[in-house]
Amino acid sequence: MKLNSLRDLYLEQLEDVFDAENQLVKALPKMAGAASEPELKQAFEEHLEQTKGHVERLEKVFKMLGESPKRQKCEGMAGLIKEGEEVMESAKEKDVCDAALIAAAQRVEHYEIAAYGTLRTFAEQLGEDDAIELLEQTLDEEKDTDARLTEIAESTVNEEAASSEGGKKKPAA
Repeated sequence: MKLNSLRDLYLEQLEDVFDAENQLVKALPKMAGAASEPELKQAFEEHLEQTKGHVERLEKVFKMLGESPKRQKCEGMAGLIKEGEEVMESAKEKDVCDAALIAAAQRVEHYEIAAYGTLRTFAEQLGEDDAIELLEQTLDEEKDTDARLTEIAESTVNEEAASSEGGKKKPAA
């Protein structure tokens, strides 16, 4: 696609994030399956359902633009998912694996927060008022997920990972 206008760029970015969300629909069940902390597993399962809703919202945005939903390979998301898979495979302790899962998931969330913030801004500039609301709703959910992951990490997972074999906390001086 040639990017000759902000609308072209907006469509290209919608196609990219549409692919990213569809990649996550496939990745989140694996992440939930690898999580040992019940609250983390539940967070991934709930975010999977949210992500399916994100896909549906994006389909609505495409329809509002008179376009059919298209996926443009999101290399950024593919890389983030691959890194997450690699770290899950290399983490031998379940607590360390949970911490690694959160780190990978937060990278994904930050990527999505940037994408949806940009899309919302483009929609505002283009006067796509109906799309703004849908994109803002998804942006808010991505921020909420990021905050929930931080809370899980800080309240249990990181502490447990620090206490696992090889990751013992150093005594206070």
